[in-house]
This record gives sequence, structure tokens and C-alpha cells, in this order.
Amino acid sequence: MSTRRPLTAAVIAAVVGSLAVGTAGTPAAAEPSKDHAEDLRVATYNLSLNRASAGELEADLSTPDDPQARTVAEVIQRANPDVILLNEFDYVPNMRAADLFRDNYLAAGQGGADPVDYPYAYVAPSNTGIPSGFDLNNNGRVGGGDDAFGFGAFEGQYGMAILSKYPIDTENVRTFQNFLWKDMPGALLPDNPATPEPADWYSPEELEVVRLSSKSHWDVPVKVGGETVHVLASHPTPPTFDGPEDRNGRRNHDEIRFWADYVTPGKSAYIVDDEGGKRGLLPSEPFVIVGDQNADPLDGDSVDGAVNQLLDSKQIVDPLPASDGAVEAAALQGGANAAHKGDPRYDTADFADTAPGNLRADYVLPSRRIRVLDSGVFWPTQADPLSRLTGAYPFPGSDHRLVWVDMQVRG
Repeated sequence: MSTRRPLTAAVIAAVVGSLAVGTAGTPAAAEPSKDHAEDLRVATYNLSLNRASAGELEADLSTPDDPQARTVAEVIQRANPDVILLNEFDYVPNMRAADLFRDNYLAAGQGGADPVDYPYAYVAPSNTGIPSGFDLNNNGRVGGGDDAFGFGAFEGQYGMAILSKYPIDTENVRTFQNFLWKDMPGALLPDNPATPEPADWYSPEELEVVRLSSKSHWDVPVKVGGETVHVLASHPTPPTFDGPEDRNGRRNHDEIRFWADYVTPGKSAYIVDDEGGKRGLLPSEPFVIVGDQNADPLDGDSVDGAVNQLLDSKQIVDPLPASDGAVEAAALQGGANAAHKGDPRYDTADFADTAPGNLRADYVLPSRRIRVLDSGVFWPTQADPLSRLTGAYPFPGSDHRLVWVDMQVRG
């Protein structure tokens, strides 16, 4: 199978011009095979399909007419990944929202794109909006999104979903929704600056219930030919919306650290899943870490080195997905972008120009056992007709961009 690229107008022109040398047109889904290595495209996309109230997303997706859903569905169709993590996709039980999105949007061609079929999906509860029963933000009142196990106006807001063209081994999925933050050795627990005691933002009673995951952490095994690839999915909290205690920044750091420890021999002994299973991944088990990590390696508000826990890991490859659209946006928008240390070509999110500016927030990070073929960020330049799918604020779809990596998995 040839390496596949998102079909921007420039790519379409290149395809037409190269037909004589055997380049195919619109990329087709790979059929599972046990006879050879499989080329696999894995993507992550914070598509901002979160809604303000419970039931609203299901209602919006129940017809094929929601403009935002049509836009983000077309982005997915243009990129045509084999496996994709959707962040900020509200959790609805029994996969009702996921089914509606597949049936009413992805299975119907949007904006001239070909339909895409994902026969396999995985969704599970999120910590967002689940009441903790404690005053976790220390404002003197109990209740509201800030006092939930993960910030949310209702249970499941800002949830996750995985869609796949390959079978998901649902019997062996591991979730870590209930793992307590205090049970991570050396956790960066926040400190109340008004007291002399260290790491005391949360009371001992609160530490017995405060969970590490703001949404959840999932280990989702996907059967690709004769191999199982562990899709490690999460969406750490933004490192903002707090005070000098930096409780969200510290939590973001440790949510990212969780996967770094999970894939590193000798560091995962403390990890316990929601069924009581105790172990991380074995060195022989291929994986890919996906998700909006809400952390840039050089810029933004995250704790120093937060995402570098993954990028610098000996178990992980950073394919450095890039786009010309991100470079153009940083130059045109200016503001905070002008002072950034990072190369704008790697940005994946179009945030406020005043602060923090555009950042690299979304990642697809394969294990070193997987051969990387290609990578990219779906961020067309303004001259590209497909820039209508990303646009400028207020965005037609999302302030994040789809990130994809092509890889070869041993069959």
C-alpha cells in the first residue's frame, strides 16, 4: 500500500499529475491481512463536539444537518485514518452518539469527500462532571464542574471515542478512570500556599477520592493483521484555570507521566486498572499514544518538561507531524506567536493570539517497535480550498487540527 496523505487541493493536483507513474487517487482503507506488514494511519482529533448540556450532542447528531459535525466529519474523510481518537466528544452510553456520528456524518460524503466506514468503535465513561462530594477548588462551596472528578458541567462532557477500521479487542481493553492521583509515586500534588505544610491543597479525605485522569486513560488493543497494537488514549486537563497552587498544571504533568511510566519497564509497577489488573506494557507489545495532551514542549502554560516525558522517552518515536498552514497562521496572527520558542510548523491548535498563542497540543506517538512512514497535521494554507474546514475564529469545526501518522505494523 502506498503512503497516504490528507487530500488538500495541492495533494489532489500532485495525484493527478502523477497518475502516469502509478499513484492512486483517493486513499482506500487497508484490508486486514495476516500475510504481510500492514500500513496503518493513526490519527487524533480534538473535534470540539462537546455540548453545553447532557443529551444535546445526541440530538444534534440525530440528523445529518449539524454544520459543525459535517465539517469535522469531512476533515476525517479527507485524512482517512484507519484508527482515530476523538477528543471532546461527549460520552453517551451504549455508543448512541458514536453510532449517530458514524451513520449520519462519516458514512455520507461531506463537501465532495468520499464516505468513510468505521465498523469498530470504543467509548467508555469519563470522569468529567461526576460529582466528587468535596470542595476541590477550595472556594468554600461544594458543587459545579470544578468540584467534579474532572471538570464538566455534566457527566461525560468532553469525553472520548475511538473509531477503527480494524477489530478492537474489547475483552482486553484496560481503563484507568478510577486510579487515584496519590497512588502515583512522586506525584506532583498541589500545595496550598497559605499554609506551611507541603502538598496540602487537598485534605487527606479528598486524596482518598481524587482521581488522576481528568477524563480517563484507555489501553485499547486493536488487531492489525497478525499483530495487536495498543492504542493508549487520553486527554489531560488544560494546565490553566487554577491559581498559584497550579493544581491543573500539576495534574496535566502527571496525566502525561502516566503513559510514560506505563510503557517503560521498571516504572509501571504502581499502575492498577479499573478491574484490579497490575502491570504496564511489556517491551514486546507495540503501542501508539494518542490524544490532546494540552502541553507544548516549549511554549504555553504547562509544567516545564510535561510532554517531554513522552517525547524524550526511549520507548517512543516522535514523528514530528507538521503543516504549512500552521506556519502561515502564526505569521499572520502574530501576538503571542511572535515570542514562541517552538517551530510553528509543529503547531496543532489555533488558540488566542494574546495568550497562549498557537501550540503543539495533539500527539500521535508510536513505539519504537513500529516503523514510521509519514506524518502530518491537517492545517491547509489559506490558498487551499480546503482551508474552509479549519478557517479562523469562530472556527467552523474546531480550534484543534487533526494529526495523523502513517506507520507499518508487522503482520
